[in-house]
Amino acid sequence: MSAFSLVPPRLKMSGGRRASVTAAVFFFFILCDFLLSSQAQTPTPSPAPVTCGQRSNTSCEECLKNVTCLWCRPTQQCMDYPVRNILPPGSVCPLTDARWGVCWVNFQILIITMSVLAGVIIIGVLICCFCCCKCERTGNKREDAKVERQTHARKARQKARRSEMQLRHDEIRSKYGVAKDNPYARMDDH
Repeated sequence: MSAFSLVPPRLKMSGGRRASVTAAVFFFFILCDFLLSSQAQTPTPSPAPVTCGQRSNTSCEECLKNVTCLWCRPTQQCMDYPVRNILPPGSVCPLTDARWGVCWVNFQILIITMSVLAGVIIIGVLICCFCCCKCERTGNKREDAKVERQTHARKARQKARRSEMQLRHDEIRSKYGVAKDNPYARMDDH
């Protein structure tokens, strides 16, 4: 260890590692500064939100600027959406006259459109699943047929080699006079 170095040699970092540590520390300080400065600022008070009931007798567009509001066309009333029900009940506003989100679509058309789209998506998914399963079964049949052909070809080659080997052995036996008429008869030792 040198007299000028305060860090033991085993704790010294290479140039790349030192740069990444320096960058990490730098970003940490920037993040801390950002968080502290954002907490130190006092938020400006926003104006009190206009409730849905206060937007009655205005326009549909004005009412639906707030996503929690429901516009009823015949009564020209803007009201809070009845969140306890999925659809607004008829006592609040008929579905054909209720508007939510946009003024040009009533709830009845919205329900029909969403139902049709959901049905199309479900049917599309089912068709895709059916086609994939059918293709997979066809692919398995093709693969099985290919394996069967390969197995038959292998057995045919093996049978041809076995018959060639048998012919060679028979030629050698006949050449040396060891040919057997009956392959099951024992050789007699004289």
